[in-house]
Amino acid sequence: MFEKILNTIRQYETIIIHRHVRPDPDAYGSQGGLAEILRTSFPDKKIFAVGKEDPSLRFLNKLDDISDEVFEGALVIVCDTANQERICDSRYKLGDKLIKIDHHPNEDAYGDLMWVDTDASSVSEMIYEFYLAGKDQGLKMSNQAARLLYAGIVGDTGRFLFPSTTEKTFKYASELIHYDFSRTELYDQMYEMKPNLVKLNGYVLQNFEMRPSGAASMFLTKELLGRFDVVPSEASLLVGVLGNVKGIKAWVFFIEEEDQIRVRLRSKGPVINGIARNYKGGGHPLAAGASIYSWSEAETVLKEIDEACLK
Repeated sequence: MFEKILNTIRQYETIIIHRHVRPDPDAYGSQGGLAEILRTSFPDKKIFAVGKEDPSLRFLNKLDDISDEVFEGALVIVCDTANQERICDSRYKLGDKLIKIDHHPNEDAYGDLMWVDTDASSVSEMIYEFYLAGKDQGLKMSNQAARLLYAGIVGDTGRFLFPSTTEKTFKYASELIHYDFSRTELYDQMYEMKPNLVKLNGYVLQNFEMRPSGAASMFLTKELLGRFDVVPSEASLLVGVLGNVKGIKAWVFFIEEEDQIRVRLRSKGPVINGIARNYKGGGHPLAAGASIYSWSEAETVLKEIDEACLK
Protein backbone atom coordinates (compact mmCIF):
# COMPACT_ATOMS: atom_id res chain seq x y z
CA MET A 1 0.00 0.00 0.00
CA PHE A 2 2.92 2.37 0.67
CA GLU A 3 4.07 1.88 -2.91
CA LYS A 4 0.58 2.36 -4.34
CA ILE A 5 0.02 5.59 -2.43
CA LEU A 6 3.45 7.00 -3.27
CA ASN A 7 3.10 6.10 -6.96
CA THR A 8 -0.33 7.73 -7.04
CA ILE A 9 1.07 10.88 -5.42
CA ARG A 10 3.79 11.02 -8.09
CA GLN A 11 1.13 11.01 -10.82
CA TYR A 12 -0.65 14.20 -9.69
CA GLU A 13 0.44 17.82 -9.84
CA THR A 14 -2.23 18.99 -7.38
CA ILE A 15 -2.84 17.21 -4.07
CA ILE A 16 -5.49 18.34 -1.59
CA ILE A 17 -5.55 16.92 1.95
CA HIS A 18 -8.65 16.82 4.17
CA ARG A 19 -9.42 15.64 7.72
CA HIS A 20 -12.48 15.32 9.95
CA VAL A 21 -14.82 17.99 11.31
CA ARG A 22 -14.25 19.22 14.86
CA PRO A 23 -10.55 18.35 14.58
CA ASP A 24 -8.18 17.18 17.29
CA PRO A 25 -4.35 17.31 17.29
CA ASP A 26 -4.10 14.05 15.31
CA ALA A 27 -6.41 15.39 12.60
CA TYR A 28 -4.33 18.56 12.31
CA GLY A 29 -1.06 16.70 12.80
CA SER A 30 -1.59 13.98 10.19
CA GLN A 31 -3.11 16.34 7.63
CA GLY A 32 -0.49 19.05 8.09
CA GLY A 33 2.38 16.62 8.57
CA LEU A 34 1.60 14.84 5.30
CA ALA A 35 1.22 18.18 3.50
CA GLU A 36 4.62 19.38 4.78
CA ILE A 37 6.34 16.10 3.81
CA LEU A 38 4.93 16.33 0.29
CA ARG A 39 5.80 20.03 -0.07
CA THR A 40 9.37 19.32 1.00
CA SER A 41 9.66 16.21 -1.17
CA PHE A 42 7.92 17.56 -4.29
CA PRO A 43 8.50 21.33 -4.44
CA ASP A 44 7.02 21.56 -7.95
CA LYS A 45 3.65 20.11 -6.91
CA LYS A 46 0.75 22.13 -5.53
CA ILE A 47 -0.08 20.80 -2.06
CA PHE A 48 -3.02 22.12 -0.06
CA ALA A 49 -4.45 21.33 3.40
CA VAL A 50 -8.09 22.40 3.64
CA GLY A 51 -11.04 22.53 6.04
CA LYS A 52 -12.60 24.78 8.63
CA GLU A 53 -9.98 26.11 11.01
CA ASP A 54 -10.34 25.42 14.72
CA PRO A 55 -9.23 28.48 16.73
CA SER A 56 -7.93 26.28 19.58
CA LEU A 57 -5.58 24.46 17.17
CA ARG A 58 -4.47 27.38 15.04
CA PHE A 59 -1.04 27.22 16.72
CA LEU A 60 -0.42 23.89 15.01
CA ASN A 61 -1.00 24.76 11.38
CA LYS A 62 -2.58 27.27 9.01
CA LEU A 63 -5.01 25.85 6.47
CA ASP A 64 -5.35 26.82 2.82
CA ASP A 65 -8.29 28.61 1.23
CA ILE A 66 -8.78 27.35 -2.32
CA SER A 67 -11.50 27.60 -4.98
CA ASP A 68 -13.58 24.73 -6.33
CA GLU A 69 -11.64 24.82 -9.59
CA VAL A 70 -8.45 23.66 -7.85
CA PHE A 71 -10.08 20.27 -7.20
CA GLU A 72 -10.44 19.57 -10.92
CA GLY A 73 -8.05 16.74 -11.79
CA ALA A 74 -6.57 16.73 -8.28
CA LEU A 75 -5.65 13.87 -5.97
CA VAL A 76 -7.57 14.09 -2.69
CA ILE A 77 -6.28 12.44 0.49
CA VAL A 78 -8.45 12.24 3.62
CA CYS A 79 -6.68 11.68 6.95
CA ASP A 80 -8.08 10.43 10.26
CA THR A 81 -11.72 10.24 9.14
CA ALA A 82 -13.65 7.00 9.50
CA ASN A 83 -16.77 7.90 7.52
CA GLN A 84 -17.60 10.30 4.73
CA GLU A 85 -20.16 12.20 6.84
CA ARG A 86 -17.33 13.49 9.04
CA ILE A 87 -15.01 14.72 6.27
CA CYS A 88 -14.52 18.45 6.68
CA ASP A 89 -15.23 20.29 3.38
CA SER A 90 -17.55 18.26 1.14
CA ARG A 91 -15.59 19.32 -1.94
CA TYR A 92 -13.41 16.23 -1.45
CA LYS A 93 -15.83 14.64 -3.95
CA LEU A 94 -14.69 17.03 -6.70
CA GLY A 95 -11.22 15.50 -7.08
CA ASP A 96 -10.07 12.96 -9.64
CA LYS A 97 -9.01 10.24 -7.18
CA LEU A 98 -9.54 9.71 -3.44
CA ILE A 99 -7.24 8.08 -0.86
CA LYS A 100 -8.34 7.25 2.69
CA ILE A 101 -5.68 7.04 5.45
CA ASP A 102 -7.17 6.18 8.83
CA HIS A 103 -6.86 4.18 12.05
CA HIS A 104 -10.54 3.84 13.00
CA PRO A 105 -12.58 0.69 12.27
CA ASN A 106 -13.18 0.65 8.51
CA GLU A 107 -16.98 0.66 8.53
CA ASP A 108 -17.25 3.13 5.64
CA ALA A 109 -14.82 1.79 3.04
CA TYR A 110 -14.68 4.91 0.87
CA GLY A 111 -11.93 5.94 -1.53
CA ASP A 112 -10.13 4.53 -4.57
CA LEU A 113 -7.25 3.54 -2.29
CA MET A 114 -7.55 2.80 1.42
CA TRP A 115 -4.87 2.40 4.06
CA VAL A 116 -6.52 1.61 7.39
CA ASP A 117 -4.50 0.41 10.37
CA THR A 118 -6.61 0.02 13.52
CA ASP A 119 -3.50 -0.99 15.48
CA ALA A 120 -1.87 2.41 14.95
CA SER A 121 -1.97 4.84 17.86
CA SER A 122 -2.78 7.69 15.50
CA VAL A 123 -2.83 8.61 11.84
CA SER A 124 0.18 10.83 12.58
CA GLU A 125 2.05 7.64 13.47
CA MET A 126 0.94 6.17 10.12
CA ILE A 127 2.14 9.22 8.20
CA TYR A 128 5.56 8.91 9.81
CA GLU A 129 5.59 5.23 8.85
CA PHE A 130 4.73 6.27 5.29
CA TYR A 131 7.71 8.63 5.33
CA LEU A 132 10.02 5.87 6.58
CA ALA A 133 8.83 3.55 3.81
CA GLY A 134 9.46 6.19 1.16
CA LYS A 135 12.53 8.07 2.38
CA ASP A 136 14.80 6.03 0.10
CA GLN A 137 12.50 6.95 -2.79
CA GLY A 138 12.62 10.70 -2.30
CA LEU A 139 10.37 11.47 0.65
CA LYS A 140 11.83 14.14 2.93
CA MET A 141 10.98 15.16 6.48
CA SER A 142 10.98 18.79 7.62
CA ASN A 143 11.10 20.26 11.11
CA GLN A 144 7.52 21.49 10.79
CA ALA A 145 6.31 18.08 9.58
CA ALA A 146 8.04 16.41 12.54
CA ARG A 147 6.45 18.91 14.96
CA LEU A 148 2.97 18.27 13.54
CA LEU A 149 3.31 14.48 13.57
CA TYR A 150 4.69 14.49 17.11
CA ALA A 151 1.76 16.65 18.25
CA GLY A 152 -0.68 14.25 16.62
CA ILE A 153 0.88 11.23 18.31
CA VAL A 154 0.97 12.95 21.70
CA GLY A 155 -2.65 14.08 21.34
CA ASP A 156 -4.14 10.74 20.31
CA THR A 157 -2.20 8.73 22.90
CA GLY A 158 -3.06 11.08 25.77
CA ARG A 159 0.65 11.84 26.23
CA PHE A 160 1.47 8.11 25.80
CA LEU A 161 -0.99 6.97 28.50
CA PHE A 162 -3.65 5.28 26.35
CA PRO A 163 -3.54 1.52 25.57
CA SER A 164 -3.04 2.32 21.87
CA THR A 165 0.54 3.38 22.71
CA THR A 166 2.94 0.69 21.51
CA GLU A 167 6.68 0.13 21.38
CA LYS A 168 6.53 1.42 17.81
CA THR A 169 4.80 4.58 19.01
CA PHE A 170 7.63 5.32 21.44
CA LYS A 171 10.22 4.53 18.77
CA TYR A 172 8.70 6.92 16.26
CA ALA A 173 8.25 9.66 18.88
CA SER A 174 11.89 9.29 19.94
CA GLU A 175 12.97 9.77 16.31
CA LEU A 176 10.72 12.77 15.75
CA ILE A 177 12.09 14.69 18.75
CA HIS A 178 15.50 14.83 17.05
CA TYR A 179 14.09 17.44 14.66
CA ASP A 180 14.31 21.12 15.45
CA PHE A 181 11.18 22.15 17.35
CA SER A 182 10.47 22.98 20.98
CA ARG A 183 8.59 20.26 22.82
CA THR A 184 8.14 22.57 25.81
CA GLU A 185 6.47 25.23 23.69
CA LEU A 186 4.34 22.60 21.94
CA TYR A 187 3.16 21.05 25.22
CA ASP A 188 2.32 24.50 26.61
CA GLN A 189 0.24 25.30 23.53
CA MET A 190 -1.54 21.93 23.65
CA TYR A 191 -2.30 21.71 27.36
CA GLU A 192 -2.34 25.16 28.95
CA MET A 193 -5.89 26.14 29.92
CA LYS A 194 -7.44 29.55 30.32
CA PRO A 195 -8.57 30.36 33.88
CA ASN A 196 -12.27 30.07 32.99
CA LEU A 197 -11.72 26.58 31.55
CA VAL A 198 -9.82 25.56 34.68
CA LYS A 199 -12.82 26.67 36.75
CA LEU A 200 -15.16 24.61 34.56
CA ASN A 201 -12.80 21.68 35.05
CA GLY A 202 -13.26 22.10 38.80
CA TYR A 203 -17.02 22.18 38.35
CA VAL A 204 -16.87 18.92 36.39
CA LEU A 205 -14.89 17.18 39.13
CA GLN A 206 -17.33 18.37 41.77
CA ASN A 207 -20.53 17.63 39.89
CA PHE A 208 -20.13 14.55 37.68
CA GLU A 209 -22.53 11.70 38.42
CA MET A 210 -21.40 8.10 38.86
CA ARG A 211 -23.68 5.07 38.82
CA PRO A 212 -23.20 1.78 40.69
CA SER A 213 -22.30 0.12 37.37
CA GLY A 214 -19.23 2.35 36.97
CA ALA A 215 -20.85 4.53 34.30
CA ALA A 216 -20.39 8.27 34.80
CA SER A 217 -21.80 11.33 33.13
CA MET A 218 -21.47 15.08 32.86
CA PHE A 219 -24.11 17.39 31.38
CA LEU A 220 -22.81 20.71 30.04
CA THR A 221 -25.73 22.85 28.92
CA LYS A 222 -25.46 26.08 26.94
CA GLU A 223 -26.44 27.96 30.10
CA LEU A 224 -23.64 26.35 32.09
CA LEU A 225 -21.05 26.95 29.36
CA GLY A 226 -22.18 30.57 29.20
CA ARG A 227 -21.73 30.96 32.94
CA PHE A 228 -18.08 29.94 32.60
CA ASP A 229 -17.64 31.75 29.25
CA VAL A 230 -16.51 28.52 27.59
CA VAL A 231 -17.39 27.42 24.03
CA PRO A 232 -18.27 23.76 23.26
CA SER A 233 -14.97 23.01 21.53
CA GLU A 234 -13.09 24.14 24.66
CA ALA A 235 -15.35 22.09 26.92
CA SER A 236 -14.51 18.99 24.87
CA LEU A 237 -10.91 19.30 26.06
CA LEU A 238 -12.07 18.27 29.54
CA VAL A 239 -13.51 14.88 28.58
CA GLY A 240 -10.44 12.93 29.68
CA VAL A 241 -10.41 14.30 33.24
CA LEU A 242 -12.77 11.62 34.57
CA GLY A 243 -10.35 8.92 33.49
CA ASN A 244 -8.43 9.48 36.71
CA VAL A 245 -11.42 8.74 38.95
CA LYS A 246 -11.23 5.35 40.69
CA GLY A 247 -14.20 3.11 39.99
CA ILE A 248 -15.28 4.68 36.71
CA LYS A 249 -15.45 2.15 33.86
CA ALA A 250 -16.90 4.37 31.12
CA TRP A 251 -18.19 7.91 30.96
CA VAL A 252 -19.92 10.40 28.73
CA PHE A 253 -19.94 14.18 28.36
CA PHE A 254 -23.05 15.76 26.87
CA ILE A 255 -22.04 19.16 25.51
CA GLU A 256 -24.85 21.35 24.20
CA GLU A 257 -24.25 23.36 21.03
CA GLU A 258 -26.62 25.62 19.11
CA ASP A 259 -28.24 22.89 17.01
CA GLN A 260 -27.22 19.62 18.66
CA ILE A 261 -25.79 17.96 21.75
CA ARG A 262 -22.32 16.53 21.28
CA VAL A 263 -21.82 13.10 22.88
CA ARG A 264 -18.23 12.41 23.95
CA LEU A 265 -17.72 8.81 25.08
CA ARG A 266 -14.67 7.39 26.85
CA SER A 267 -13.97 4.02 28.47
CA LYS A 268 -11.40 2.08 30.47
CA GLY A 269 -12.65 -1.28 29.20
CA PRO A 270 -16.27 -1.55 28.01
CA VAL A 271 -16.55 -1.12 24.24
CA ILE A 272 -18.47 2.08 23.54
CA ASN A 273 -18.09 2.82 19.81
CA GLY A 274 -21.13 0.62 19.12
CA ILE A 275 -23.16 2.98 21.29
CA ALA A 276 -21.88 5.92 19.24
CA ARG A 277 -22.91 4.17 16.01
CA ASN A 278 -26.47 3.93 17.33
CA TYR A 279 -26.53 7.74 17.11
CA LYS A 280 -24.83 8.09 13.70
CA GLY A 281 -21.43 8.49 15.32
CA GLY A 282 -18.40 6.26 15.67
CA GLY A 283 -14.80 6.06 16.74
CA HIS A 284 -12.51 3.71 18.60
CA PRO A 285 -13.63 0.96 21.01
CA LEU A 286 -12.60 3.10 24.01
CA ALA A 287 -13.06 6.62 22.61
CA ALA A 288 -15.96 7.64 20.40
CA GLY A 289 -18.42 10.41 19.67
CA ALA A 290 -21.87 11.11 18.28
CA SER A 291 -24.59 13.75 18.17
CA ILE A 292 -28.10 13.80 19.63
CA TYR A 293 -30.83 16.39 19.41
CA SER A 294 -32.73 16.23 22.71
CA TRP A 295 -31.97 15.71 26.38
CA SER A 296 -34.36 12.74 26.43
CA GLU A 297 -31.96 10.99 24.02
CA ALA A 298 -29.15 11.67 26.49
CA GLU A 299 -30.89 9.50 29.07
CA THR A 300 -31.11 6.69 26.51
CA VAL A 301 -27.40 6.98 25.74
CA LEU A 302 -26.56 6.87 29.43
CA LYS A 303 -28.70 3.77 29.88
CA GLU A 304 -26.74 2.02 27.10
CA ILE A 305 -23.42 2.95 28.76
CA ASP A 306 -24.79 1.61 32.04
CA GLU A 307 -25.61 -1.69 30.34
CA ALA A 308 -22.16 -1.88 28.70
CA CYS A 309 -20.50 -1.43 32.11
CA LEU A 310 -22.54 -4.26 33.59
CA LYS A 311 -21.55 -6.83 30.97
